[in-house]
Amino acid sequence: MAWIFLTLAGIMEIGWPIGFKLAQSPEYRILGIVLASICIGFSAWFLFMAQKTIPMGTAYAVWTGIGAAGAFVVGVLFFNETSTFLRWLGCALIILGVITLRLSNN
Repeated sequence: MAWIFLTLAGIMEIGWPIGFKLAQSPEYRILGIVLASICIGFSAWFLFMAQKTIPMGTAYAVWTGIGAAGAFVVGVLFFNETSTFLRWLGCALIILGVITLRLSNN
């Protein structure tokens, strides 16, 4: 169950930068701030729950990895951010690191 909590924490970690990005636009300012605030709260709660079982260093690395890779993908797909081979390679390395941490922490 802890890994489910950690995955949910990582997904919520993707939501708050999206909220902040939306908040840059005046018509979505309130929605973006509310989205970011809700995602921050849920992300912290799920990370707290995951750390009851998963070591702190592993949990934190996986949590930030999911958030970083997810925010990158969302930025490229929905916000027209730069998409280069090296950026995708960096994202793939983050994902590989997350997988490695999961496999090493049964």
